[in-house]
Amino acid sequence: MNSKRVVITGLGALSALGNDVKTNWANAKEGKSGAGPITYFNAEKFKTRFACEIKNFDPTLKLDRNEIKRSDLYTQYALYAAAEAMEDSDLDVSKLNSPFDAGVIWGTSQGGMNTLEYEMKEFVGNDLSPRFNPFFIPKYLVNMASGVISMKFGLMGINYTAVTACASSNSAIMDAFNYIKWGKAKVIITGGSDAPITEASMGGFNALKALSTRNENPTVAARPFDGGRDGFVMGEGAAALVLEEYEHAKNRGAKIYGEVVGAAMTADAYHLTATHPDGAGAYHCMKFALEEAGLTIQDVDYLNAHATSTPTGDLSEIKAISKLLDGNYENLHISATKSMTGHLLGAAGAIEAVFSVKAITDGVVPPTINTEKLDAAIPDGIQIVTKTALKKKVKVALSNTFGFGGHNATVVFKEFV
Repeated sequence: MNSKRVVITGLGALSALGNDVKTNWANAKEGKSGAGPITYFNAEKFKTRFACEIKNFDPTLKLDRNEIKRSDLYTQYALYAAAEAMEDSDLDVSKLNSPFDAGVIWGTSQGGMNTLEYEMKEFVGNDLSPRFNPFFIPKYLVNMASGVISMKFGLMGINYTAVTACASSNSAIMDAFNYIKWGKAKVIITGGSDAPITEASMGGFNALKALSTRNENPTVAARPFDGGRDGFVMGEGAAALVLEEYEHAKNRGAKIYGEVVGAAMTADAYHLTATHPDGAGAYHCMKFALEEAGLTIQDVDYLNAHATSTPTGDLSEIKAISKLLDGNYENLHISATKSMTGHLLGAAGAIEAVFSVKAITDGVVPPTINTEKLDAAIPDGIQIVTKTALKKKVKVALSNTFGFGGHNATVVFKEFV
C-alpha cells in the first residue's frame, strides 16, 4: 500500500485562553493564565475552588437553536471548534467526489458529564415526578460529538470517537492520520473536547489528590516541572484540525499549515492513574512515532509536553525525553502549555496540537509559565522554555499526551515543504 501524505488545512480552538485560534495563540505566546475562581457552581465545599473556565462562550455564533438544545456542553464545544476549522479550511463538502470521502474521528475523556450529573440530580431530587429528559442518553453518550459534527457538515465517511482518557485527542489524530495515509479517506475532522468543570469531576479529582489546591492564587497554580508543583488545574474546551490527503488539498488550492508525519500509541501496563516511574511507555511512544516519521529526537525543535504539574507525572516524562536525548540537549526546546490552558483532559492533545502547528508556522515556542525553580531531579541541560516565549525556527514539533489507564499517545508535526 502506497502511503499518502497527510496535511493540515484547517484549525479551530476554544479554551480558557480564547474562543478562536487567533486569540488562543496570542495569549499563549504572551504567557497568560486562564485560571480563576469557579463560577459554574458553588465550590466552597471543595478542596479546589478554581479552574480554567471558558469566558463569554456564545454557542449561537456557530450553532443553531436545535444543536444547542440537543447537545451537552462538550458537544457544543466540539461543534464550535469544528466549525472554525472547517471555515478556516475553506472546504466545500459539496465538491467532494463523494460524501463518504470525508469523516470525523474525535476524542473525549468524559463525554456528556454535565448532562449525566444534571439528570441524576433532577431525578433523585424530584419526589413528585421523577423523570429523565428525552435527550438524556443522546446528550450524554461519548460518541455523540463525532456524530453531530458529521451531521452538521454532511460527512458520511469514517466516524467514531477515541476514548483513552487524557490521551484521547492524540489517539484520534493518530487514527485520522492513518486512515488518510492508507487511502481510506480524503478528509477527516479530528481533535477533541471535554467540559469537566462540574461538581462530580472536581470532587473526584480532588479525592485522587490530583488537583492543585492553591486557592489563594489560581493564576500561578499550574506550574509544570516546578519543584513546588502540587497538582494540575482543571481546564475545558475543544480544538479541531482538518486533516487532508495532500493531493486532494493541492488540487483544490487549500492553504497548508503543515503535515502529520508520525504517530504512535503505547501502554504503560503499570497503574490505574500513575505514569510509569521510569517513563518506559512514554519513551517507546515517542521513539515509535519518530521512527515512523523517519526522524530522531535530534530533528525535533519543539516538544509540547504532557506535563500536567503532578509531582510524579512530570518527572516520568522528563526521564523518557532524557533517555531519547541521550545527553544531546542542544536543539530541543520543551514547554508545557497546560500551565496556561489548564488540563483539558481528553481535549488536551487537540489544543496542544494546534499550538504545535502554530509554533511551526510562526517560529515561536510558547512558554511554560509559573515555573520558578526547576525540580532538582530534572537533568542539567534540559531546555524548558519558561516565563516568556522563545523565537526559534521550528521545523518539527512533537506533542505528548498520557492518560489514566496507562495510555500514551504521541504525534509528530512537520513544516510543509
